[in-house]
Amino acid sequence: MMRVIIFGASGMVGQGALRECLLDPQVTEVLSVGRSPLAQSHAKLRQLTTPALNDLSALEPQFAGYDTCLFCLGVSSFGMSEADYRAVTYDLTLAAARPLAQLNPAMTFIYVSGAGTDSSEHGRSMWARVKGATENALLALPFHAVMFRPGAILPLHGIRSKTRAYHLLYTLFKPLWLGALRLFPNQVTTTERIGLAMLAVARHTTPLLIIEQAEINRLALPSAV
Repeated sequence: MMRVIIFGASGMVGQGALRECLLDPQVTEVLSVGRSPLAQSHAKLRQLTTPALNDLSALEPQFAGYDTCLFCLGVSSFGMSEADYRAVTYDLTLAAARPLAQLNPAMTFIYVSGAGTDSSEHGRSMWARVKGATENALLALPFHAVMFRPGAILPLHGIRSKTRAYHLLYTLFKPLWLGALRLFPNQVTTTERIGLAMLAVARHTTPLLIIEQAEINRLALPSAV
């Protein structure tokens, strides 16, 4: 049985993770942490909202006793300076991860990063450097941290991207996305597969610290659960 915390459950990946958690009989409780309340309710779902995700000290006592954290918060780096992007990527993630590691050292912490993340932190791509720094900081904390690096993601089951441009692209070209999912399984995944893969990792500790797209799809198979 698992108690799960989700950060970013209102986003596209977070919605997929939340859906699979609520459907999974082995997940007994889901705690959603975010800036605004979710529109849905469920017997297993509890919500905490705060306008300041960079300071969770007032909420920390409520984070004890959880087995898994699915950290799905993220923003596009488009139009952002590196300092601003780092503040909403590295700083926010570590503001949650550090107290969770102290309260739940046996926890599995799954971070949604991205394909092309730069673990060296010195590459030419700004977003990849910041994501790489975030991954490295998480891997240094005293819990079991696992990095998910999806590439193209197809939303399923009515899930929508909060980014208007992405939502339009998904809607207009959905048949092409579905074709790409069949033809290029190592480059495309779905919100459902990411959620299932996260639960598979949470149930069975993996030696892998970084999970790329093809492995995400493999972990989502029933044989991996």
